[in-house]
Amino acid sequence: MRNRLFAGAALAAAALTVLPALPASAASPAVLTVGSAGGSAVAVGDVLTASLSSGTIATMYSTAAGGTGVKCSSSAFSATVVSNPTAPGTAVETLTSQTFGNCSTVNVPGVLGVNSLTVNNLSYTNSVSDSAGNPATLSPGTAGPIQTTVVLRTLLGTVTCKYQASPGSLSGTTSNTTQSISFTNQTFTLTSGPGTCFANGYFTAAYSPVTDSTQGGAKVFVN
Repeated sequence: MRNRLFAGAALAAAALTVLPALPASAASPAVLTVGSAGGSAVAVGDVLTASLSSGTIATMYSTAAGGTGVKCSSSAFSATVVSNPTAPGTAVETLTSQTFGNCSTVNVPGVLGVNSLTVNNLSYTNSVSDSAGNPATLSPGTAGPIQTTVVLRTLLGTVTCKYQASPGSLSGTTSNTTQSISFTNQTFTLTSGPGTCFANGYFTAAYSPVTDSTQGGAKVFVN
């Protein structure tokens, strides 16, 4: 009996030695990877950047359908990765910079042009999820609410209009097809400024490709 037990143990040990090792790829990838879906993880501390998707503009119009407002032909952002867990999950980034340029007004009476469009109260927190629909949520940081200041140029001088996100966060989506992050008709409310300012703002912009500047500009994917 004792010999049979030893023999059984020996056979079990032998069987274990011939089992194939699981490849590293069997492990779940991180939420954010570079190069491809399921690729190498984006590291905490990496800086992600993107500009407007080719052929698109960023807009802030008075209604979701258009109307009056501002459009910009250039925009870019920079964000630092704070956490990037194993998928499924949510990666968190800190948006440290977002700029707009080449802006002009659309059907704003008495306004000659746009001097500037500036994002205030940075940094913001951007949460990127790999759940259904690939949602992304941009939330305010400790400096204050998500806010944009638009300086308009009129015949009588400059006019400053301040808008805040309403509700407090912006909802967007990501896509692996174009390595993009997009926001569509996200609402802003005028909090400061004269009647020359349009009362509400619906913000739309798409940025692609999102790349990891720390890892040589590799494109970023969501898993």
